[in-house]
Amino acid sequence: MACKCGGCYYTLNAKVSFDRDSMKNRNFLLRNVSVIRMFTNGFFRSKWRSVAGNRRIISMDAREKSRSTILESSKDKRVPIFVMMPVDAFSFDASGRPRIRKIKALTVSLKALKLAGVHGIGVEVWWGIVERSSPFDYSWSLYEELFKLISDSGLKLHVALSFHSNIHSSNGKGGVSLPLWILEIGDVNKDIYYRDQHGFSNNDYLTLGVDQVPLLSGRTALQCYEDFMVSFVDKFESYIGSVIEEISIGLGPSGELRYPAHPFGDGRWKFPGIGEFQCYDKYMMKDLKMAACRERKPQWGDRGPQNAGCYNSLPSGVPFFEEGQESFLSDYGRFFLEWYSGRLICHADAILAKAAKILNKYQENEQTSVMLVAKIGGIYWWYQTISHPAELTAGYYNTALRDGYDPVVSVFSRHGAALHIPCLDMMDSETPPTYLCSPEGLLKQIQSVSKKRIIKLIGRNTTERHDKEVTKTLQILPSSSLNLVSVVL
Repeated sequence: MACKCGGCYYTLNAKVSFDRDSMKNRNFLLRNVSVIRMFTNGFFRSKWRSVAGNRRIISMDAREKSRSTILESSKDKRVPIFVMMPVDAFSFDASGRPRIRKIKALTVSLKALKLAGVHGIGVEVWWGIVERSSPFDYSWSLYEELFKLISDSGLKLHVALSFHSNIHSSNGKGGVSLPLWILEIGDVNKDIYYRDQHGFSNNDYLTLGVDQVPLLSGRTALQCYEDFMVSFVDKFESYIGSVIEEISIGLGPSGELRYPAHPFGDGRWKFPGIGEFQCYDKYMMKDLKMAACRERKPQWGDRGPQNAGCYNSLPSGVPFFEEGQESFLSDYGRFFLEWYSGRLICHADAILAKAAKILNKYQENEQTSVMLVAKIGGIYWWYQTISHPAELTAGYYNTALRDGYDPVVSVFSRHGAALHIPCLDMMDSETPPTYLCSPEGLLKQIQSVSKKRIIKLIGRNTTERHDKEVTKTLQILPSSSLNLVSVVL
């Protein structure tokens, strides 16, 4: 969150939330736009734009004069808009304690967002802040202060429990590492992190290979996540269901259920590289060997595919991602991809089962009910190829011949979790045709799976945008969806 008090503005990325269960009318219209004067220096306005039939989308342009929106459906069901708290809203003081930056300016901004018709604020609750110094030493003071500010402003909360680090992706702006005591363990045993075929890793997220291995001061990774969730619920029980309406559970890098196959920020990968498989820590390799032995093919467990290129390869000329005897279509290819994606799905299943159990008592009372949320990545490049290589390395066994998102969504649905999808702002026409991208195709596929599994959807923008053209991409989403890409104060 950047403050320029002379011509003050804050830039906050927005997340869109909609409930398919309450929006069953196929001819849904967004209507009843109320107009409220906001600020003197920074403005946005809303404007109707028809994009498909009876569908109506709100477009926001921060460069035009201010008008705010309060949105209701034709059945008087509110479409809630959550604005994400910027990553640099926090900092650490000289003693290492976390604090809120520019708290007075933030308070003013929160009140302004409430007046603008924004429903709530999305806040990342970092493992690396709360359990920073030592195991079981949970410090919630930062979030107690922040949640009170948000609540006093009349806004609701989407809380993202974040078990990852954003050091490599924050560009030096308020990055948060994993807990310091975790990093100390990792200094001795780097296999607690994902590894690539060259032996490189980063400490953004623990490998799912340690989910069941008690390496973390006597606890497994799953036990660490569970203890953190229990502590959070105990501390903020009075907020759950009243102020806290949604709780997102981190499942991987950037909070998304995926492998770190495209590690931006540390120099290994750049768009549109296909990425690399991340299964070379000793715990994942041990599991692979066991899986290969069960198939009576022990040689398959020695390593991952050796003909799958490297991070910045393009799929053309990479044998594993083409049609051939040693490709993803071979017996070995199918075995490896089923194991690789299956381990990821088991990871989500285990964590969401614990989260659902912890939150179960709140679901029994409609007044305290809270939405459980899980995120997936938006791997849209090379989507129009037969092998979908970038998705395969990320752990989504999705090809032109196989729906890889159905088993993922099935797990989310089983635990009552909503699906959080990215790329709402992206259009095929704005991507390089050479790279066979299709963010719209990806969203269509996920939408189809979500309908089949009867699962709620939450969406977010990938980049900050202020143009009107971005609304066109929502033609592929349910008619109850809304695109709000950013708010500038």
